[in-house]
Amino acid sequence: MSSTPPASELSPRLPTPLQPVTDPRFEARGLRLLLKRDDRIHPDLPGNKYRKLVLNLERARARGHHTLLTFGGAYSNHLRATAAAGRLLGFGTVGMVRGDELADRPRNASLARCEADGMRLHFIDRSTYRQKAEPEVLARLQGQTATEDAYVIPEGGSNALAVQGCAALGAELRGHTDVAAVACGTGGTLAGLAAGLGPGQRALGIPVLKGGFLGSGTAALQRAAFGVPGTNWTLDDRFHCGGYARTTAELNAFADDFEDRHGLPVERIYVAKLLYALTALSEEGAFAPGTRVTAVVTGTPPVA
Repeated sequence: MSSTPPASELSPRLPTPLQPVTDPRFEARGLRLLLKRDDRIHPDLPGNKYRKLVLNLERARARGHHTLLTFGGAYSNHLRATAAAGRLLGFGTVGMVRGDELADRPRNASLARCEADGMRLHFIDRSTYRQKAEPEVLARLQGQTATEDAYVIPEGGSNALAVQGCAALGAELRGHTDVAAVACGTGGTLAGLAAGLGPGQRALGIPVLKGGFLGSGTAALQRAAFGVPGTNWTLDDRFHCGGYARTTAELNAFADDFEDRHGLPVERIYVAKLLYALTALSEEGAFAPGTRVTAVVTGTPPVA
């Protein structure tokens, strides 16, 4: 395995572009909308997936691991990114997939892409999946898949190294925005984004899952990465549209309209909910006139 740092080998586009958007819904309230095009960071590891994985990949290589073991659902962008990273960098990859009922079904486009990139999929029942972080459960799963020596990356890629990697996103926005907003699954990107911002800037997280658990989770991730949680971030959990990977007719209509207005393909699971939330918040008067609001575009619609 190469000794070249994964960041150099992957050749990411950094810093990612910051694109102003002319949108009358924001301009009418004296706001400036910008898009942080993290979807352009790397063709196979877009957006926060690259930022969350890169330091973990460096750690795995430095410690001599040859296999990456991680977790995700049937449509997990994280599984796809990890599989792609393995192909590009020469790691073997194993994905623990939530839902043992999926094992004998035809693969969806996401899981098929994982297998095409060399990932070995192992389907586990949902009860076991909920306990996957418990040491004895993880050890049993590793024994079942002969991955005792694998480098383990948690679901969504969110750990202390991932948060540290995402701090670079905030650093790229210093001096360029007042509010940096991102859609959240596990809280790792928000935790790092907020930590990288400068004085006077704040981060806003829009959870795409129900449950109201991300506040404590994000604080715990910042504590693990930096020693203490920050105070420059907030969450607004009103825009999940029913839960992960769920949409509504109103959300789809909004995303279609945004695409028509700005020529930007809008990914539905995360980015659509983020843009929808920022538009609603602007109409509510949540941002003072003159505020520069940046939406972090973390991915594009998947290609089947």
